[in-house]
Amino acid sequence: MEALLWKLNPWWEYRNWEKRDKHIREFNSMKIRWLPKWLEQISLEPFSLNFVTGPRQVGKTTGLKLLIKKLLSTVETPFQVLYLDLELFTDLKEFRDALMYYFKLRENEKTRKAFIVLDEVSNLDGWYRVVKGFIDLGEFERDVIIATGSSSINVLKHAESFAGRRGKGKDVFALPLSFPEFVEVLGLNVKKEYEIQEAFKKYVKTGGFPKPVNEIFSEDEFIKAFEREMKKMDKSVEVAKKIISTLLDMVPSALSYHSIAQKIGISHKTVESYIEVFEDLFLARVIYYKSYEVVFRKEKKIMLRDPFIARAFALWTGKEVRKDFLYEWIVQEHLLRKYGEIYYYRNRYEIDCIAGDMKIEIKAGKPHRKYPRNVIVLEEEDLPGFLIELEK
Repeated sequence: MEALLWKLNPWWEYRNWEKRDKHIREFNSMKIRWLPKWLEQISLEPFSLNFVTGPRQVGKTTGLKLLIKKLLSTVETPFQVLYLDLELFTDLKEFRDALMYYFKLRENEKTRKAFIVLDEVSNLDGWYRVVKGFIDLGEFERDVIIATGSSSINVLKHAESFAGRRGKGKDVFALPLSFPEFVEVLGLNVKKEYEIQEAFKKYVKTGGFPKPVNEIFSEDEFIKAFEREMKKMDKSVEVAKKIISTLLDMVPSALSYHSIAQKIGISHKTVESYIEVFEDLFLARVIYYKSYEVVFRKEKKIMLRDPFIARAFALWTGKEVRKDFLYEWIVQEHLLRKYGEIYYYRNRYEIDCIAGDMKIEIKAGKPHRKYPRNVIVLEEEDLPGFLIELEK
């Protein structure tokens, strides 16, 4: 246990620890680099218990290593920073022993305040019981804890069990770059129309994940991570693949779980449970029908939350994703981030996105019908400017 902790925290003994860290080395090797904005949302004032969730490969661990690098320049001793990867612990006893070792170590080093990063907590069942127990014992009262995970249900559902025990902690979502953030990291001038249009074409291909933005297309790596998540959640990889393949045949039209189930030969309840998992992993989002009120039983739209996710799933299933589908999903995702909710409407005409007081229809070509005056119709060339204005 002692050897593992020193391996995970090389800054305890090496001044130039960054050269030994895989994530920092990989970050430094990339042509396009940025400090994730979600880092700024983490509370660093004790006592804080923060939860950071987001999809695999979005750069959560790399972002936290960059935060650790910054923190190390502010603390009195490197022993004030602890990093634990919970994927490396086989049971709660090992996790508890690791924390006990650290408590003794920092006592010997006379450290008063610590920053503790618990990475991928959802990989260790019951992790929260250990943390909660030590909080109640007062072991963390001068500390900042950052717990991360790729599953929002497995992480945030336990946030509720820490009621009254989170101090100044926050819930933080680590998501792929939005299009305006993409433009920013590329260093482009938003007033130059041609540059923005070209940037949008690239964004439609790469999305906002760090590796694709750097033209390192890691679809196989993404799918392998997805398959591991399915197995951890006791879900069949084969059934997941069939559902995604069927979705890609049916989207972006509104559909029912029953219609998907019929095509695959499984129950609609099974389809619903898998799509809930896709939502939990920040890969998809169910969009419900809304007229005067939200109708949950009516046919739904399902969007994939980033162009790279769509690209990876399309390659995995042997499907194609048309760019007009991607346009619709990109606008829906940006509206979701701004308003926290997204719906659609369909009657004599269809409205792809209803969010806040906005009603938007996306058209890859010229619209063939007239829409009500309060509906914004976006054509392909309108999309980049709309997304940039939306984030202001």
